[in-house]
Amino acid sequence: MPQYILALDQGTTSSRAIAFDRSGNIAALSQQPLPQHYPQAGWVEHDPLEIWDTQRRAAAEVIARLPEGSVAGIGVTNQRETTILWDKATGQPVYNAIVWQCRRTAELCEELKRRGLEERIRSATGLLIDAYFSGSKIRWILDNVPGVRRRAERGEVLFGTVESWLIWKLTGRHVTDFANASRTMLFDIHRLCWDEELCGILGVPTAMLPAPVPNSTVYGTVQPGIPGLESLAGTPVCGAAGDQQSALFGQTCFAPGEAKNTYGTGCFTLMNVGGKPVRSRAGLLTSVAWQVGGQTTYALEGSVFNGGSTIQWLRDGLGIISSAPEIDALAATVPDSGGVVVVPAFTGLGAPYWDMYARGAILGITRGTERAHIARAVLSCIAAQVTDLMLAMRQDAGCDIALLRADGGASVSDVLLQMQADLLRIPVDRPEMVETTAFGAAALAGLSCGFWQSMEELSSLRRSQRVFLPERPQADCDAYYRLWKRAVSRAADWIEH
Repeated sequence: MPQYILALDQGTTSSRAIAFDRSGNIAALSQQPLPQHYPQAGWVEHDPLEIWDTQRRAAAEVIARLPEGSVAGIGVTNQRETTILWDKATGQPVYNAIVWQCRRTAELCEELKRRGLEERIRSATGLLIDAYFSGSKIRWILDNVPGVRRRAERGEVLFGTVESWLIWKLTGRHVTDFANASRTMLFDIHRLCWDEELCGILGVPTAMLPAPVPNSTVYGTVQPGIPGLESLAGTPVCGAAGDQQSALFGQTCFAPGEAKNTYGTGCFTLMNVGGKPVRSRAGLLTSVAWQVGGQTTYALEGSVFNGGSTIQWLRDGLGIISSAPEIDALAATVPDSGGVVVVPAFTGLGAPYWDMYARGAILGITRGTERAHIARAVLSCIAAQVTDLMLAMRQDAGCDIALLRADGGASVSDVLLQMQADLLRIPVDRPEMVETTAFGAAALAGLSCGFWQSMEELSSLRRSQRVFLPERPQADCDAYYRLWKRAVSRAADWIEH
């Protein structure tokens, strides 16, 4: 009898595979690093064949540790908005994947705004016009790679976000789940279909788009003969969601008003708002969270472009720490940041500012500033950005959020989560099993293939590892937050345009 669900978790900096047992515990895990490519300032790319190869190798390593025939189903979760175009006949990418962080289409987005299209796009898709989303990235490839537009119009070139690419490589089916589709700037989140008029406005041929499908259903089965995955042939691929919606599902935020933040490369705060989309008035986005059993759930979302990547920059760019975990010990050597504020707008600012032209800044430096102050300021700025999102979310939803569930790589930092609880004045709950993004994909697949029977059963599997309660005096927290807002105003609109 199959004992495991295999989750493929394809992220911005790595491809991972995790096998979960019926209790939601990790039975086996593999991680392969994924190289980033930076052809110009502000441009970020991946090689789609490296995405596939690293994900395939991670999966092969995991299934090699499991008994043959023990995988009941496969779930896929992915870095969202990252855009891949490939030849339908050969499977060869026509260009590198343009990554969600890439800002090369900022000017195209400005042109769409000048044409007065913000309301049209917002009302249908729940999104703002921004270079973050897939639509303008597709347009850039069609406009800049010779011959691709003509081939796309003839149906010879396919578009997909990363889960589409992986499902196509595994099964030969060209599909995208509703959650990922809702991040393209081309998808009507009310009718759950591609918006043909928006596709026309953005110059994207509908022939290249994948079929939108629910998040928990069988998309196809693994094809025979995939190197390293031969024993998976015939296994259903039966769950998918973009990484943030997957983490919301994996954190079992199944009731309206429940929220989570993923402290990953970026920070992503999502709140379940139930069966009807809520229109944001505070610079947040509305997306499909998931569709399970015919029921569609929506989420409000705020996105921070640089969260954990700021810690990586401290390590790789400045050499202030030699490994990411060191930041906690260094930051703990000082009681506060000594007035230093870091604004990590390396690729602009996301919600609620949506400033493509902001750039990073370190403010408040004095002769007494030391490495530890900058380390503490980096952790503080991650917590401050999440606070921006949560305050906007409270305003939009019209209800208080009593608890924040935390996950992602940087959530291992006790110092960061304590800062978060202090700034928000609410408990921050870190689960025992922090691989919630992968578990969300596994849970969606497991529901589809009968491995788990219900969402109630999934809720019973979640256990808290630690709950952080506010400790620092509110006056101190308020003073820091005012300083943060001043620092953001200094970094805003930095690039001339």
